[in-house]
Amino acid sequence: MHIAVDVYYAPTSARGACVGFASAEDEHPAFVVTEDFPGEPGDYEPGDFKKRELPYLVQLVDRARAHAPEIETILVDGYVWLDGGRPGLGGHLFETLGSSIPVIGVAKTRFHSANAIEILRGQSQSPLYVTAAGLDAQAAAELVRAMHGEHRIPTLLRIVDHASRSLPV
Repeated sequence: MHIAVDVYYAPTSARGACVGFASAEDEHPAFVVTEDFPGEPGDYEPGDFKKRELPYLVQLVDRARAHAPEIETILVDGYVWLDGGRPGLGGHLFETLGSSIPVIGVAKTRFHSANAIEILRGQSQSPLYVTAAGLDAQAAAELVRAMHGEHRIPTLLRIVDHASRSLPV
């Protein structure tokens, strides 16, 4: 089972979502988990985003294990690796989980010096930027390219994004 995780922030709380899917080609998730995180999520610190989001992602992965005890890969919104092999959010998640589950980062904007694989999906001329830990980066890019949906953003990544924003926060 693969999972995709995302977190949405409001001024006084955050909401996380996780979708599980068996295959990249799946149109519908096998499960959707949402979690409300009360309290101020803390300020965004450029270059240190992990302080804010990493604890939420770890909790979402733990919740997903109730539905999928064997997680094959985790997809995150952002980068696994930045410039010079410096870990991004996905890299920190990979390390926090003991490097036991491959993590794929799918970013919508280019980080100037990240060594990411650019992929085009659908008719979009705007690429997605894919990085990975615990999995060959090219294999990760092919998984994202193969995901269901005719648009730039794969269907299941849209679903996890919407699920993290869906309920009042």
